[in-house]
Amino acid sequence: MNAPNRMLRSPRRRWWFRCAAIALGLSVFGLVELMCLVFHWGESPIDDDPYVGFSTSPLFQLSETGDRYEIAKPRRPFFATDSFPARKGPDTRRVFCLGGSTVQGRPYSKETSFTTWLRLALDQADKQHEWDVVNCGGISYASYRLVPILQECLNHHPDVIVLCTGHNEFLEDRTYADVKARAKWLAKPDAVLSRLRSFNALRQWVSRSTGTAAEEHETKTRQTLKGEVDALLDYRDGLSAYGRDDVWRRGVIEHFAFNVRRMIRLCRAANVPIVLIAPPSNLADCPPFKSAHREGWTAADDEPWDARMATARSRMRGDPAAAIESFQAANNLDDEFALTHYEIGLCLESLGRVHEARDSFVRARDTDICPLRILSPMFESIVETARELDVPLLDAHALLESQAPGNMLGDFLLVDHVHPSFRGHQEIAMALVTVFTAQKWVAPFDGWQTQAQAAFQAHFDQIDDLYFLRGKRMLKALQSWTKGRADGPSIETRRR
Repeated sequence: MNAPNRMLRSPRRRWWFRCAAIALGLSVFGLVELMCLVFHWGESPIDDDPYVGFSTSPLFQLSETGDRYEIAKPRRPFFATDSFPARKGPDTRRVFCLGGSTVQGRPYSKETSFTTWLRLALDQADKQHEWDVVNCGGISYASYRLVPILQECLNHHPDVIVLCTGHNEFLEDRTYADVKARAKWLAKPDAVLSRLRSFNALRQWVSRSTGTAAEEHETKTRQTLKGEVDALLDYRDGLSAYGRDDVWRRGVIEHFAFNVRRMIRLCRAANVPIVLIAPPSNLADCPPFKSAHREGWTAADDEPWDARMATARSRMRGDPAAAIESFQAANNLDDEFALTHYEIGLCLESLGRVHEARDSFVRARDTDICPLRILSPMFESIVETARELDVPLLDAHALLESQAPGNMLGDFLLVDHVHPSFRGHQEIAMALVTVFTAQKWVAPFDGWQTQAQAAFQAHFDQIDDLYFLRGKRMLKALQSWTKGRADGPSIETRRR
């Protein structure tokens, strides 16, 4: 037997030989990936959204005097009035805060939003600079509608972008034809592979090879939306438009992750830092807005379900432990009915089993058929993206929850399902200053926190009573809106 054959027959040598072969193959792949990175191959077009398209007018316009940019009048039904100097001074630091109604300060407005508290806090923390903090929070604005807002803001010499988004992704109807055509099991591998330059380069080469056919496919599959938000809940009985559609939900989640990454890329291309805020949501004191039975549910399933639910609810007050057993029996029939998870959470909370209760409340949020609160996969994608791309992150949910009774976020620092209270907004603002400090964008003076709190109180005291009355009226209207009781046209007019 010759020497090479003896070497290959040794188990240890065979193992090392296979490892070396695998390493060689991976090194070739790594080299290809490196080449794609160096030569910018496989970069997806930064201005392109393959999911939806829409035309929109500028958010800002010059004032009549020409010395300030202000929110354009046609956009004010969705955005609070705000402005900033057309000419940025040498000592000015400019921050644009983008998001939905949480950023705007609903059910009140920007006067008590974290954006205003942030400006007041920065004024005290860093008195060497003048701080412009611009509120770009659009009512019902989802991530895909924030992208053109960001592109516009980047033209106005920002020093920092603050992005808080995630609650509004399910408000508008979108089709996601490509997602529907793709098998469910391919979603995760496709998301992972799409982060590889080599994979994207190959896909782009195939697309170019198919030429006109690929362009026609993209035109057919990409949906065109209205210029402004067309929220389903703005219609009367809008809640009826929501039904179980796992493919649509999957498309929304994918689109959200795509947009967050896209906005980070836009900021980096402009050499502007960005801070992500993972938004808070009410877990303990917010039942799901709509529950529905699993797919395949039939009328024959109703009787045993109703019996178990009736037994569980009759036991909730007197014997919550027994109620949990009955609810779990109902869950054995259908684990996707959101309200059941919420009611289990209430029972667990009453027994002091807080961690289990929180898990049930999160499950209730994530199985809500009308998701008006950010879903766990979306929240996790914010955190994962921030870590992967080394982007500063403020977990506003954890921030507020750490101060809530039992460490479970509910009505304590939120006024409804997602919107922070006045104190909640102030806490977010102070935490943002801490983020800015960690990034060395500010070097705070000693005692700035005390001075900031005094500035907060002075600002709060000068707000007139009418502002608070309007906010309370808006809160009632908002609560009706979440129940599908808007005063708009009937949802049937939209379906036609």
